[in-house]
Amino acid sequence: MNFSEVFKLSNQLSRFSPNGKFLASCVQYRLVVRDVSTLQILQLYTCLDQIQYLEWSADSLFILCAMYKRGLVQVWSLEQPEWHCKIDEGSAGLVASCWSPDGRHILNTTEFHLRITVWSLCTKSVSYIKYPKACQQGITFTKDGRYMALAERRDCKDYISLFVCSDWQLLRHFDTDTQDLAGIEWAPNGCVLAAWDSCLEYKVLLYSLDGRLLSTYSAYEWSLGIKTIAWSPSSQFLAIGSYDEKVRILNHVTWKMITEFGHTATINNPKIVIYKEMEKSQNLEMENLPFPPTKAAASSLFNTESKYEVVSSPVSLQTLKPVTDRPNPKIGVGILAFSPDNCFLATRNDNIPNAVWIWDVQKLKLFVVLEHLAAVRSFQWNPQQARLAVCTGRSQVYLWSPAGCVSVQVPAEGEWRYKVILCHKFVSLMMLRVINRSGIMLICYCESFGILYFYFHQVTFKYFLCVGTEVGTPWPS
Repeated sequence: MNFSEVFKLSNQLSRFSPNGKFLASCVQYRLVVRDVSTLQILQLYTCLDQIQYLEWSADSLFILCAMYKRGLVQVWSLEQPEWHCKIDEGSAGLVASCWSPDGRHILNTTEFHLRITVWSLCTKSVSYIKYPKACQQGITFTKDGRYMALAERRDCKDYISLFVCSDWQLLRHFDTDTQDLAGIEWAPNGCVLAAWDSCLEYKVLLYSLDGRLLSTYSAYEWSLGIKTIAWSPSSQFLAIGSYDEKVRILNHVTWKMITEFGHTATINNPKIVIYKEMEKSQNLEMENLPFPPTKAAASSLFNTESKYEVVSSPVSLQTLKPVTDRPNPKIGVGILAFSPDNCFLATRNDNIPNAVWIWDVQKLKLFVVLEHLAAVRSFQWNPQQARLAVCTGRSQVYLWSPAGCVSVQVPAEGEWRYKVILCHKFVSLMMLRVINRSGIMLICYCESFGILYFYFHQVTFKYFLCVGTEVGTPWPS
């Protein structure tokens, strides 16, 4: 394993371009664009204030930088570095900004969600959409970029509006049978729109493209309901994570539940493979340490390496007792993710935070459980195959595939804490981004995955893993 030089990063702002060729990162008010393969700086832009949000256009030609405190958005071009666009929302303020799927329109949400302003980069025209609702996921686009669904709130009632993205004309407008609409999400095929209520009422509503209500699903009443949902890549299944620690799978034919997955603290089935993270024993040669010890030497004493071991059932997983008298209790299924081949579903039960559950979608049963020494912060599937990357609060990154799993020790000085993972498709490669509390990034390359990028405190570096490469081998040019 070989590592490149590090570079600075602020506010955890770094994004891969959709085509996988560029990496944009922010350092205060500066925007830096690098080549992914070499990490050489291609462009350097200076914004009017500290950047708070960053997003690429779908065609990887433009970069949006939002400065919410000043109500400003600046757009930069990679093909024409001298060209730039500035959008000032003025007294209306700015709380959110995003690209439209065509990469030529910008949607700005004003303060208090009074309206959404649609700015055209081509014609310089402006359109307004009133009554957007402030909710968990209020805007969603179809995968082909043709339609946009918007959650609205007017006259104390929830509505959904469907727009044509080419000209922003209203296609459909209908009310929803919800008390407090929490979010909406299109199926990957763009034919069905899922809308769900707040956690106070368990209700999922499924609408067609013309606004017809296809089905309504409710598992129970008078208890905390839906926490998260996820569509399968094939649009055949809708997974619903609930506060009752279960995942319910709906099918796309009848929209009825075909199975439910429970997350119990004790696993008794001997057919389930259980990987448990164990700390490796370290031989600390204290007499060989310099005095006072260097920063690297002192760091090595506390960054303990770990490995996975297969344990036999029964196994009791570490549980967390939720605080029931406070809002948003840590209980229930908080993270769901289908594998790109539609074969596996990964879940995390928030009151068993150290475990990742991997379910076999074809056989509708539990396949693997990964138990870690710390709470799981995030996980992400490889966009091209069934490989899962997991990060916790420790100095390791964990990779799982049906063939097995591995714990990768990240060599760095100081104390590292990761909390976000993002995978990106780049030809036949996979990119992995891990962000810690302080906004640090590391970039790694794995032969079977691609280039993997990790965040660390205000620095970034690239990691190569090649077959037959020994530790200490010079980094290939």
